[in-house]
Amino acid sequence: MRLRNIPGAEEALRQYPVFVEDPASYKGRWQERFGNTQPLHLEIGCGKGRFITTLAERHPEINFIALEVKAEVLYRTAQRTQMRSIPNLALVQYNAAQLTDLFAENELERIYLNFSDPWPKRRHHKRRLTYVTYLRMYKQVLKPYGEIHFKTDNEGLFEFSLNQFSDERFQLRNITFDLHHSPFAEENVMTEYEERFSARGQRIYRTEAINVP
Repeated sequence: MRLRNIPGAEEALRQYPVFVEDPASYKGRWQERFGNTQPLHLEIGCGKGRFITTLAERHPEINFIALEVKAEVLYRTAQRTQMRSIPNLALVQYNAAQLTDLFAENELERIYLNFSDPWPKRRHHKRRLTYVTYLRMYKQVLKPYGEIHFKTDNEGLFEFSLNQFSDERFQLRNITFDLHHSPFAEENVMTEYEERFSARGQRIYRTEAINVP
């Protein structure tokens, strides 16, 4: 996602109670951060935050973490919370490649990957968030039978990801090659990106990958 540079974004983030300044210190004890024992869901790459803030407001019985490497992007999500109280949401600026710095084994129940960078050049495939090295990290931090919910508008990335999930022994379910014309459309929460591209008639691909022990 491309956003113009926002001077002072990192400093501005610290003014929001929803922002976690030292997320690695909560590894293995995120329930303490939220003050309850609710399930923990993570979105990797939160964009402007529409998806994760909507889910958090709809499901107060679940704790949500939005992880984003770019302060400018995360700041957009923080701004969404300015006039709203969302106690079950935390914002984290961190690199997904170091996910095991943030979460202990079996700490997460669900991971959302929404419209991740497709990195189309073959030499860049290792950067894809569904590449084998990432999937093995997800297996560490997900509970047994924990889930990855994956959406993309890129057919090549989708097919690649289905193969990667299968190779790493995730169980695939609810696969759709046209989300908005499927039985899953009614409960789908759209991102800003998704709404824009689906309005042009572009198909959205989706699946769920289960961390089978």
